[in-house]
Amino acid sequence: MARVKAIGREIIGLFVEDVWFTVALAVWVAVVAAARPWWQAAQPLGAVALFVGFALILADSVVRAARRD
Repeated sequence: MARVKAIGREIIGLFVEDVWFTVALAVWVAVVAAARPWWQAAQPLGAVALFVGFALILADSVVRAARRD
């Protein structure tokens, strides 16, 4: 059973190196999708919010990685 868990972790590790980064992006997409009905009249606002959130999450991830090294 330990081998199966180790193999599973390795497979997930191929696609997800930083769990915090992955979870943060998924949560941000969910927040923007949930808030979408409030800005139906201003469609570009949703795209800008999505982009700004992604940029901030990426910047934070880079800072965290730099601190680790």
